[in-house]
Amino acid sequence: MQENSKARKNYLNWDEYFMAISKLSAMRSKDPHTQVGACIVSKENRILSIGYNGTPNGFDDDNFPWGRNGKPLETKYLYVVHAERNAILNYRGSRKDLEGAKIYVDLFPCNECAKEIIQSGIKEVIYLTDKYADTDEVIASKRLFDACEIKYRKIEFSDSKEIVIKL
Repeated sequence: MQENSKARKNYLNWDEYFMAISKLSAMRSKDPHTQVGACIVSKENRILSIGYNGTPNGFDDDNFPWGRNGKPLETKYLYVVHAERNAILNYRGSRKDLEGAKIYVDLFPCNECAKEIIQSGIKEVIYLTDKYADTDEVIASKRLFDACEIKYRKIEFSDSKEIVIKL
């Protein structure tokens, strides 16, 4: 007798899958304080690009100021490339493919990344956390997204999941 249901019940849905890829990408970040990953996905649920927060190509991250406090030139903020920007810049296909795409990110995008998301044609942002919601940068991001009709939503999990990868 054939069963009429799926053998597995605990598989990842698309949102969970792409957010897990974002989290996995974040593990490449050398930032000791904040690791962020991003995954850009087409309308057909095909991965177009991934990125994580880190230094620009050719910049020796072993000699990089990873601190968060101090004079601006002695902190990471003027040097680090955010995950969203890296994912957009890493894409090597036709820019047309980004139109209508979605981006999955650990952390709600800052205003600079919001502008790049808008300019690239991405139409939806799915995020895991919004811990900087009260900052000017994130308030500006939401204003930009709202004005440009970019959807954004916090990922909803059907039930709690812990993903463990052993290599």
